[in-house]
Amino acid sequence: MPSYTPPLRDMQFLMHEVHQAVDQLRAMPRFADLDADTLNAVMEEAGKFTSTVTAPLNLSGDAEGCTLDKANHAITTPKGFKEAYAQFVEGGWPALTCDPEYGGQGLPSTIGTCVGEMLNASNQAWAMYYGLSHGAYEAIHAHGSEAQQQTFLPKLTSGEWTGTMCLTEPHCGTDLGLLRTKAEPQPDGSYKLTGSKIFISAGEHDFAANIVHLVLARLPDAPKGSKGISLFVVPKFLVNADGSLGARNPIICTGIEHKMGIHGNSTCQMSLDGAVGTLVGQPNKGLMAMFVMMNAARLGVGNQGLGQTEVAYQNALAYAKERLQMRSLSGPKAPDQPADPIIVHPDVRKMLLTAKAYAEGGRALAMQCALLLDKARHHPDAAVRQDSEDMVALLTPIVKAFLTDNGVTATNACMQVYGGHGYIHETGAEQFVRDARINPIYEGTNTVQALDLLGRKVLANQGATLRKLGQQVAALLKEESANPRMAEFTAPLAALAGQLSQFSTEIGVKAMTNPDEVGAAASDFLRVAGHLVFGYQFVCMASVALKKIAEGSTDPFYAGKLQTARFYFARLFPETASLMLAARSGAAVLLDTDAALA
Repeated sequence: MPSYTPPLRDMQFLMHEVHQAVDQLRAMPRFADLDADTLNAVMEEAGKFTSTVTAPLNLSGDAEGCTLDKANHAITTPKGFKEAYAQFVEGGWPALTCDPEYGGQGLPSTIGTCVGEMLNASNQAWAMYYGLSHGAYEAIHAHGSEAQQQTFLPKLTSGEWTGTMCLTEPHCGTDLGLLRTKAEPQPDGSYKLTGSKIFISAGEHDFAANIVHLVLARLPDAPKGSKGISLFVVPKFLVNADGSLGARNPIICTGIEHKMGIHGNSTCQMSLDGAVGTLVGQPNKGLMAMFVMMNAARLGVGNQGLGQTEVAYQNALAYAKERLQMRSLSGPKAPDQPADPIIVHPDVRKMLLTAKAYAEGGRALAMQCALLLDKARHHPDAAVRQDSEDMVALLTPIVKAFLTDNGVTATNACMQVYGGHGYIHETGAEQFVRDARINPIYEGTNTVQALDLLGRKVLANQGATLRKLGQQVAALLKEESANPRMAEFTAPLAALAGQLSQFSTEIGVKAMTNPDEVGAAASDFLRVAGHLVFGYQFVCMASVALKKIAEGSTDPFYAGKLQTARFYFARLFPETASLMLAARSGAAVLLDTDAALA
């Protein structure tokens, strides 16, 4: 049976030694009293919860799945899931980063990201119930009316109620401009919604007394396309004026999707038949309000990819140290055993190090992005807030796509470490692969993220935000230029920084005459950009490790950091060359293919 040990040492290394998060956070009035002990205590308690409560339910929850009673449209989640959620609520975890005005603890997103990784690594299917609720909280907090905020935010903050987002319909996925769900205005200012939604994660379950659905729909006079979409809050049970629950709203689950992974999460088909809702924000501006939730979800999905990478690595590493197979090519390493443990074989180490490097790079990037989010929301300097917001916008599609693609690569590599045993359910390795595979698909496929990055975040502003990132990279390289021991890490990063600027310019010029060039290059461009930001993080981590060793530290943690960084730049970073070569082949080799695809 698989196990999970929260990577607290690595999180604390990033928090305190690399990003120096406390100093950055205390520059914001909201976090002026924050200290390292508080952050460490939260991480440690989250580690206890995830390793002892949610992780043991992962394998059994996958095997059992959710069941739907079609007579009353109720869903029963796997054994232990409901009780784990009650324990989660009792511990105050849903309120961790929420606004104190609504009962939240007001802690920074930076610590919330660490807790989120642990939840996802221990049990992604279970963690999704909470993750979607927090997304609903964010959307209502940003765009809801005062009445909506007072009605829903305290309950979402406490975890007494959960939330979802209802976007996709049977005939449309990413292209929400095609949605057909209708919202009819009522004399009392409410609306009645009618339509069908699919792929609604946590759309129905037995965790909470009420579920707050955020639903995209069209008003009768709405313009066509995405400009005619409005957002509504549609609770499972209507809420009376005194806050008590009223009548059952006709928004019901009509089926559970039969899917490849995340079996413990109820992925629902939902039907609305005159369900009562209230408008969030302005008419026909629903996507703007929903993007608050969607962007939070995209960062959260990146964290899911990171979580699966970490837990798969941990279990594959433990297996590789114990499994005996063949002898090392350079001679026996365990002469007292009939064979050597497979960790002595170079290719096994390559697979393990791939997962380790992708986990550590992803964790560093996710934490940096969370710090930027905290600055964008709470920093007293408007210029810092704007710069941070711009950088989060640039990094969000990278976090979502690069971390989740890497998660698929890493979990597959870790399953391969097990050999035939990896294909067997009891080891857990194949579940990590199946659970990780949804992450590049939902919350906007990774191709959509790539188009967003290249088209909207880079080319649309003539590379202004990308240049800001380049300036940060250049500043780091300048800072490390006097240290010859850093050259093996800084040299490849410096080379790529110059190449990426030229690469984006080339795509932009070609796109002026053929917009399809953006679509043809976007996915490759995103991976190149992902390696740039990972390379930046590995240079930062290697710099700290070298300094600690120079100061006399004998902690093997720092030596391990250098070895992982060395592997990353030698074995994974060179992918950028082939990506740019492929992208430069242009759109014609993809689109001039009617005969091939006949």
